[in-house]
Amino acid sequence: MFCYTAGTAVAGLAIYEFWFLAQITYWVDHNPPTTAVMDARLEALRQKDPTAVLEHKWTPYSRISNDLKRAIIVAEDAKFVEHDGFDWEGIQKALEKNQRRGKVVAGGSTITQQLAKNLFLSGERSLLRKGQEAVLASMLEATMSKRRIFEIYLNVVEWGENVFGAEAAARYYFGLSAATLGPDQAARLAAMLPRPRYYDRNRDSPYLIGYSESILAQMDAAQIP
Repeated sequence: MFCYTAGTAVAGLAIYEFWFLAQITYWVDHNPPTTAVMDARLEALRQKDPTAVLEHKWTPYSRISNDLKRAIIVAEDAKFVEHDGFDWEGIQKALEKNQRRGKVVAGGSTITQQLAKNLFLSGERSLLRKGQEAVLASMLEATMSKRRIFEIYLNVVEWGENVFGAEAAARYYFGLSAATLGPDQAARLAAMLPRPRYYDRNRDSPYLIGYSESILAQMDAAQIP
C-alpha cells in the first residue's frame, strides 16, 4: 500500500512539473499573455475597482533601450550572462547578510529565478516555494536562451501599482517608449525594481535617487545578452 501511494505521489509530481515544462517550452516562441504575479495584482485591484486593468504592452527585445537592459543587469543580476540560473556567490552573501540582521533582508535571486517566480508562483516565502522556484529556473535555463529569458523578464516585471513591463513603465513614468529611454531614466527604473509600488508613491526618495546614481555609474561595464 505504501509503495502504491508513494508511486502515485511521484507520478503526480512528475505530471505537475511536466505541465510547467510544457508551458516554458511553448514560451520559447510565444509570448506569455500574463503571469501569476500579474493575475494576483489584478485580482487585488479589482476588489477595489471591478473595472481595473493593468498597464502592460509587450515589446520585442530589439525595441527596448540597451540602457535599460544594462541598468537592470547592474541592479538585479550582474552575472546574468555567465551563470546557469543561480549566482552561488550572491546567494552566500545574501545568507550571511540575513544572518547578521537576524531576518530576511536579501534574497540573492537571479533574473532567471525572479522570472520563474513571476511566471508561476505566489508571493509566499517558504522552503517548498523556493525549491520549486529553483526547479523552474533550471527549466528556463535549459530551454531558453539568455536573450529570451531577459526579453520575457523585461516584459512582465512589475514597475508600479498596476504597471508591468518596460513599455508600460517607460510611458507611465516618462511619457516615452521603451526604445527611447536614456541612461538616467533607465537607471531610475532599474533602481525601483526591488520595491516598485513603494517607489511609485515615493519618487523623490533620497535612497532611490542615490541608488539610481550608483547604477548609472556602473552601466558601461554591464554585459547584456
